[in-house]
Amino acid sequence: MHLNKDIDNGWIAVVKEDCPTCLLIEPILHTLRQQQPDMAIVVQDNPNFPPLDNVLFDKDLRHSFELDIETVPTLIKFENGKEVQRAIGWHQSDWRDLTNIEDLGSALPASRPGCGSLSVEPGTAERLALQFGDFDIKSRKIEVSPLEDDIEYCYERGWSDGLPTVPPTEARLYRMLQGTTRDPQESLGEAPPNMVACTIEKVAINAVMAGCKPEYLPVVIAAVEAALEPAFCMHGLLATTWLSGPMIIVNGPIREAIGMNWEGNVLGQGNRANATIGRALQLIIRNVGGGKPQEVDMSALGSPVKYGFCIAEDESTPWRTLAEDQGFSKSQSTVTVLTADGVQGCIDQLSRDPEQLVYSLAGSLKGINHIDMAGGSDALVVIPPEHGRVFDSAGWSKQKTIDALHAALQIPSKGLGMVTDDGGSSPQNSREDGLKPKFRSNGLRLMRAGGQAGLFSAIISGWVMNGSAGSEPVTKEIIL
Repeated sequence: MHLNKDIDNGWIAVVKEDCPTCLLIEPILHTLRQQQPDMAIVVQDNPNFPPLDNVLFDKDLRHSFELDIETVPTLIKFENGKEVQRAIGWHQSDWRDLTNIEDLGSALPASRPGCGSLSVEPGTAERLALQFGDFDIKSRKIEVSPLEDDIEYCYERGWSDGLPTVPPTEARLYRMLQGTTRDPQESLGEAPPNMVACTIEKVAINAVMAGCKPEYLPVVIAAVEAALEPAFCMHGLLATTWLSGPMIIVNGPIREAIGMNWEGNVLGQGNRANATIGRALQLIIRNVGGGKPQEVDMSALGSPVKYGFCIAEDESTPWRTLAEDQGFSKSQSTVTVLTADGVQGCIDQLSRDPEQLVYSLAGSLKGINHIDMAGGSDALVVIPPEHGRVFDSAGWSKQKTIDALHAALQIPSKGLGMVTDDGGSSPQNSREDGLKPKFRSNGLRLMRAGGQAGLFSAIISGWVMNGSAGSEPVTKEIIL
């Protein structure tokens, strides 16, 4: 029975006895029944409340689900079989307007808030959606014996990155998909190495396994979209014998909305959003695309980045953000996906002018890959507040700082056998003095993040293949 489809003209009231406001309006229900004897009254918890004939006991909560009840009491008015108005909680003016009874509830307080419907309680909402809704899972369903340990089962099936995963039950998948308005069957592209269609539903399954909250899902989706762009070359990054994996940087209002970290310990553990968003991308490449270590993932050493690497940028500084560098505004939420190996620290507790700090940073940057190699990896420098203030106090912009670093990063490069087509080791890129640029012109990026105390910066190098021969960073807007 679809109660809302069986009502042509009239009212439906949804109540529960365990609600002080529903008890308060019991006399109103009697009055409405006198006005309309066939009025439908649906009760969620006690078939004997209210003491009237033909009260419909919504034991399985199907009617409450189909009527989309979030709060009781709710009074709904139907005309010609369609809902035209509803009153939620007890607000005298709303109920009078809906029923056209001028003196309705004169003896009652003017208003009282309602209580949460049983149909929206945690766990129940998901059960009802799966039981009575049109939620249709396309991914393969696997029955697990009640005697099985479901976490161990995930390990045995090879779905884990080595850490425990959250079993992706139907209820958890439904809850995760509430984080996006996009069609679960929308394909984001083909996930390497097996080039399997990667749908939003499959992304959501792995986001569950990674430990994400539903509100993180749009970020994960955007990161997958970026990673599957041909320019990023996820297949090549996966198959390389080098150390790298994907790194995600988040910009815009969503950073704060989902509680991301861009301050102390930003590159470390402790923040759920940072940790699980990065992990979700890696699990998707593993479980959807089939990219597993010692198979297609041929990295000789790997790095902790391959568990997942995701941070947010500090946008409170004078510098342009990474997203702004790509033409987005601070009002837009974005992800940038780039390649990363690991973290190398740069200590300089003495420099008080930008030229001295550039000297220190450049000295550390020269050691990437090999001190005599030019045109290899790109690099990202993460600058915390104390080092950042050295540049800000002198009025140095991000671009001026990058230009100064490039000028300081000219090296007598040797051919070590691992350079890209557009790298700095070719003769035409050499200066008259024989020096070559350590990085390609757009291969050095700066961002601001980190704790307030500490005169340190962090250098994160990437895959030795970049540009036309390998990977380019990709930025995508996050669609909520």
